Amino acid sequence: MDRIEDAISRVWDFMRMGHEPMTSDLIWVLCSYDLRVANRAAELWHDGLAPVIAMSGGWGNFTRQIFEKPEAVLFKERAVSLGVPEEAVLVEDQSTNTGENIRFTRRLLKERGMEVSRVTAVQKPYMERRVYASIRKQWDEVEVSVTSPRLSLKEYCQELVTLEVLANIMVGDLQRIMCYPDMGFMIAQEIPKEVKEAWQLLVDEGFDGHLIDRG
Repeated sequence: MDRIEDAISRVWDFMRMGHEPMTSDLIWVLCSYDLRVANRAAELWHDGLAPVIAMSGGWGNFTRQIFEKPEAVLFKERAVSLGVPEEAVLVEDQSTNTGENIRFTRRLLKERGMEVSRVTAVQKPYMERRVYASIRKQWDEVEVSVTSPRLSLKEYCQELVTLEVLANIMVGDLQRIMCYPDMGFMIAQEIPKEVKEAWQLLVDEGFDGHLIDRG
């Protein structure tokens, strides 16, 4: 088990970018099941990082089972409960994946007449690298930094997301980081040898529940 936990930790560390949040035109939240991401966005807004937060997310396969409202609506409610004014939060509640998060948020900003050149994207810790690579490819006009709730691997795992569930998700996300550049969805990124080895160990040990079929 120690070697599996070490492999999970290696992948977790790689998936986090370690960016320092930068003063931006927009705090952009790519929503999900994890409302702690909304907490982080509210914290950044109170720190004066940007004047506006955009919450982006409808229902995913998972949140459709646990949420009664679209993700972005619940994330806005959480941010407002933490002291962010309602008028400072935009809502895009139709997207179901990262590509749609990007397209639909860009459309919303255009409709509002808002031009942005620097954005701070907020996501779950293990999604930082995947989101960064997607934005760099699909919205390359903006300068982007990515941040997430300041949680360790142990702190992140909870009843909703156990270590085993998280390992399956990260294995799938790292596979996408490997293959999506060839499909035009992300920029290519160098993956260290030890991270690839950790990923392969986890695949071999059966953490393959979120792998995509490459034919």
